[in-house]
Amino acid sequence: MVSLNITIEDGKNRKHKAMVELDADKFEKLAGVFGLFNTDFLKSLARAEKDIKAGRITKLR
Repeated sequence: MVSLNITIEDGKNRKHKAMVELDADKFEKLAGVFGLFNTDFLKSLARAEKDIKAGRITKLR
């Protein structure tokens, strides 16, 4: 199992820490819940890669 340490800071300078452990099956299930295997999402990733390679990006400040 792989563990991931996450620290979240709120506006009051307090830190909340959590550790998440996922095996491959649980990670795949979580990715499916978030729609990361959706064909529309995968197509949008391909379009984004083309835009980045073509230089059609705007940096946010």
